[in-house]
Amino acid sequence: MPEINGADTAWILASTAMVVVMTFGLAIFYGGMVRSKNVLNTMMMVVATVAILTVVWFGWAYSLAFSEDVGGGLVGGFDEVGMKNTMVETYATIPKPLFATFQLTFAIITCALVCGSIVDRAKFSAWCVFIVFWTTVVYAPMAHWIFYFGEGVDDNGDLIDPGWLVDLGTLDFAGGTAVEICSGASGLALALVIGQRKGWKRDPMRPHNLTLVMLGAGLLWFGWFGFNAGSALGANAQAALALTNTMIAGALGIIGWMIVEQFRDKTLTSFGAASGAVAGLVAITPSCGSITPIGAGAVGLIAGIVCSLAIGLKYKAGYDDSLDVVGVHMVGGTVGLLLIGLLASSQATGILTEDPGDGIDGLLYGGGLDQLGKQAVAVGAALTYAFVMTYVIGILIHKTIGFRVSPDEEVGGLDLALHAETAYELGVSGSSTGRMAASPPSGGPGDE
Repeated sequence: MPEINGADTAWILASTAMVVVMTFGLAIFYGGMVRSKNVLNTMMMVVATVAILTVVWFGWAYSLAFSEDVGGGLVGGFDEVGMKNTMVETYATIPKPLFATFQLTFAIITCALVCGSIVDRAKFSAWCVFIVFWTTVVYAPMAHWIFYFGEGVDDNGDLIDPGWLVDLGTLDFAGGTAVEICSGASGLALALVIGQRKGWKRDPMRPHNLTLVMLGAGLLWFGWFGFNAGSALGANAQAALALTNTMIAGALGIIGWMIVEQFRDKTLTSFGAASGAVAGLVAITPSCGSITPIGAGAVGLIAGIVCSLAIGLKYKAGYDDSLDVVGVHMVGGTVGLLLIGLLASSQATGILTEDPGDGIDGLLYGGGLDQLGKQAVAVGAALTYAFVMTYVIGILIHKTIGFRVSPDEEVGGLDLALHAETAYELGVSGSSTGRMAASPPSGGPGDE
């Protein structure tokens, strides 16, 4: 059993906590983006994901993602159901329970991102059921594809039965496939299943609290350092590079988004700045360990521009993606993965080897088209699998228990209808649930 490294363990402990903060930052970010009558419901969808997915993950999903492959690099088996074989083992140089918990935080935020496509109209109970099936059928297998590196190496130095995208040679440092594209494609599928919000394209549905949006974006950015740099699984040069690239890409994402706003709208907005930062951070997620800081700037800038243009596609295509999960996460993840094929540098990919020049180069660094092809295969596989399987799960739930609230509940607001609470107690004394249910307070600013 490999010896536990104290510095590596300390860094992953901190990174795990940072990604948990990131998840609650997402709740604040999403909460500020919706109308005031749906703030608490939106936040509760994220909080419920934390609770339910933790049970599913430690119950069986971790085993499906990270236990010994059962064939073809598609999914793991049941060797670690209930975490039965993890308590005294190590993963790389950290305790295995810590690795499992770190990976749990990835699963949580991926699923929580999905709800952004369907807020304002989804049943909370149906969402809770969805979490269980989606984590089992969609996320766990996809995590196995790209995050599972097998059970060691053979005599030739090759990995033993890794996930099939790892075996293919796809570079995805922190989850462009299993996190970003997966959440965006899943969100698109659910948005199509549930349908458009009442009044979409006709009524104003602007963010009700941009202060919350900015605060949430800041917490997301903070947590993203743990998400990306923590994926190095050690306190090393690779983690340092990932953290540096994450900072640069987030900043250039803001600039890219602002460029589009200036030319398109002749004004610069705080909402655009927050969205641009997230777009840059999304795109750098798969590429932060494979490119140089100059490449990270290019990734962030391109993602900011492309994602700011992509969010308008929903109005032309007719799908109601409430909080632009498709335009930012699916598109941004695709941009980040494909740019690896162009911008990967052996100085980055080989940073932990004795000769850093032994790493992989992308097309613009003299590496040819081979890596770009591998990245494109990963994009296509992630998009197709996540969309199809999520659509099937969504349809099954929609046809059985129903995935959408009633028209009256949607118009009146989900905070009061589903949780007997309101986010803003304007002119109302007292705070008990019973009193709020009996005498509903007036809506907050911007309510419709």
